[in-house]
Amino acid sequence: MSEETTTNKKKFFNYLVKFWMLYFVFAALIILFFYGIASGWFGKMPTFEELENPNSNLATEIYSSDSIMLGTFFIENRSNITYQHISPNLIHALLAIEDVRFYDHSGIDEKALGRVLYGVLTGKQKGGGSTITQQLAKNLFPRGRLSKPQLVIRKFQEWVTAAKLEKYYSKEEIVAMYLNTVFFGHNAYGIKQASRTFFGIPPDSLNIQEAALMAGVVNAPTRYSPILHPENALKRRNLVISQMAKYGFISQTVADSVKQLPLGVSKYRNLNHNQGLATYFREYLRSIMKKWCANHYKADGTPYNLYKDGLKIYTTIDSRMQRYAEEAVREHLKNNLQPAFYEHWKGYTYAPFVFKGEPDEVAEQVNKLMMRSVRRSQRYKKLRRAGVSMDSIMKSFKTPVEMMVFSWNGPVDTVMTPYDSIRYNKFFLHAGLMSMESKTGFVKAYVGGIDYRFFQFDHVTQGKRQVGSTFKPFLYSLAMQEGEFTPCTKIPNISYSVELGDGTYWTPRNSDTKRIGEEVTLKWALANSNNWISAYLISRFSPQSVIQMARKMGVKSKIPAVPSIALGTPDLSLYEMVGAMNTFADKGVYIKPVFVTKIEDKNGNVIEQFVPEKTEAMDDVTAYKMIQLMRGVIESGTGIRLRYRYGYNNEIAGKTGTTQNQSDGWFMGITPKLTTGIWVGAEDRSVHFRTIHLGQGANMALPIWAIYMKKVYADSTLNIRRSDKFQPPLKDMSIEFDCEKANKKANQSNTNFDDGDEF
Repeated sequence: MSEETTTNKKKFFNYLVKFWMLYFVFAALIILFFYGIASGWFGKMPTFEELENPNSNLATEIYSSDSIMLGTFFIENRSNITYQHISPNLIHALLAIEDVRFYDHSGIDEKALGRVLYGVLTGKQKGGGSTITQQLAKNLFPRGRLSKPQLVIRKFQEWVTAAKLEKYYSKEEIVAMYLNTVFFGHNAYGIKQASRTFFGIPPDSLNIQEAALMAGVVNAPTRYSPILHPENALKRRNLVISQMAKYGFISQTVADSVKQLPLGVSKYRNLNHNQGLATYFREYLRSIMKKWCANHYKADGTPYNLYKDGLKIYTTIDSRMQRYAEEAVREHLKNNLQPAFYEHWKGYTYAPFVFKGEPDEVAEQVNKLMMRSVRRSQRYKKLRRAGVSMDSIMKSFKTPVEMMVFSWNGPVDTVMTPYDSIRYNKFFLHAGLMSMESKTGFVKAYVGGIDYRFFQFDHVTQGKRQVGSTFKPFLYSLAMQEGEFTPCTKIPNISYSVELGDGTYWTPRNSDTKRIGEEVTLKWALANSNNWISAYLISRFSPQSVIQMARKMGVKSKIPAVPSIALGTPDLSLYEMVGAMNTFADKGVYIKPVFVTKIEDKNGNVIEQFVPEKTEAMDDVTAYKMIQLMRGVIESGTGIRLRYRYGYNNEIAGKTGTTQNQSDGWFMGITPKLTTGIWVGAEDRSVHFRTIHLGQGANMALPIWAIYMKKVYADSTLNIRRSDKFQPPLKDMSIEFDCEKANKKANQSNTNFDDGDEF
């Protein structure tokens, strides 16, 4: 062997040694680099716990008793689901457009990376290289602007995280996690909320074209929004459908057919706190849940966050009954009462305000009321906080601006001064409705107003108005309970005066002249809302005793200890009145109205369950007497139009209420299974009908009850029937509720006595 050959061999050997040394050094550096990535040397990496529970804001979900999601409380409108609750169509669409080799790789798709590298070198880009797992990993890192070196490091971090995900989770779990984290636009985070937002259905119900649209949107939620850019969305959806056919998820025939279909987003609804079913109830629920969260703690010792912790609140509201209640309020006010109110006030200068005095005096009173409303407005408060002068504020209120205002035919875009918009809103009549199960106390329907988007004031729990004659059952209950009076006890129908203790007397007036001077039964007196008999009863007992009875029946509001409360002068909430009246249906037991049955955490663990709070307010005999008295209101009294106009011949107990000047109209309707209360009136007490014929509770509130219950009875799934009966007490009662029979017996007894004996 020549020296030259030996030298060449040595050189080759040296080169070979250097090559392998460089190779191993390079490999070691790569290993060290990835070890550093995994160990967080170049920035924090998600922990195993964070991989399992991504640090995303989970919306709190509100469910009805019939398992319908009523809404959510959220910062990000996001809710998680499992793989089993995802439509196979969506899985196929996602794989077809994003990662068709998803089940073949381990988080990194080498073929896709090669395709990307080829595209970079040749300028012929043919798609991205990120797998679904990599995209999920990307979503686990915080957003923000990154420099080029940081961007390179971030990409390697995502690769390492993707490998971890593939190691610890099944493919199905990764797909579900991905669909739970992605943003679909329009405030919808995760497929559960996206399905509800765009189609009004759960994710497991998505058909081919809906699934294709959802899979296509995630790439660029704004560009492919079916609401903002329907043409782009349609092209993108059809591309996904083509990919599904290309990879064999559907046939070409099906693909060609489905491509012809429209986007199908007619049920699109941008989910927020101001729209949807039971908006007023959800806002009330938010207030009580915020207090609950502040006093209940997670395992780490921090209080629950209503907007981030993904709680599940199971309410007593029945979505069907809630819908019927909202429809009933709308039908009566839109079609009957509001048009009548406009007609009633047509041509009046100061409509719809009722003030007494000369024109100048009335104008001054109207101006004062309007200024009070101006000062209560958010616009005024905001300007005052900003230090704007009063003159400038009033100038802004008198300057026309673009705005949206309420109408019964839908929101109206218009140009109007803020001052005129306040006057415009004064014309609308408002309503509140609450309906609860008699035996459980579960609130099944809650309507706080006519449209939460424009009128946030809640007339169920927030508002308190004079209750009128709906207060009289408290007084009559006291009389029945003491045992001295029965429904058929007779009292002279004459004017009564009650001494006030300072040498003066209170003497109420009656609204009608029926049977003046005759003896009338308590049943007749309550049925006809007779004020004289109420004055007689309050003189026999005391205002303090009546207040004590109201307290036992759940009324917490302040009630002045004066005789006039017998006519319903106290300001009480609809919530209090419904709970109190339900005492009669539940055989004398007051049940505090229940809104929530249980609360779960995001993992489905029950945190707290709720049971009704019950208190015995009266014995069951007294309660049954009152039911029979209040049935008289429907059979022959102020609520009789339920019989002759609406055709209700079943067992119903009720009470109408009309306050001074017809400012408030009430109706309390009790059936064996359901107690429902309704209030109707304007925002200001000076706005009302000028006649009792139009302004009485029987005209303003009772028709809403009639419409609502008609819908309830028509729904056989609710198991509330016209044939339901009030159950009498188990103990024997020698009380005659048919006062005609009672009179005959009394007359016969008196005749026998007169024939045989003398004093």
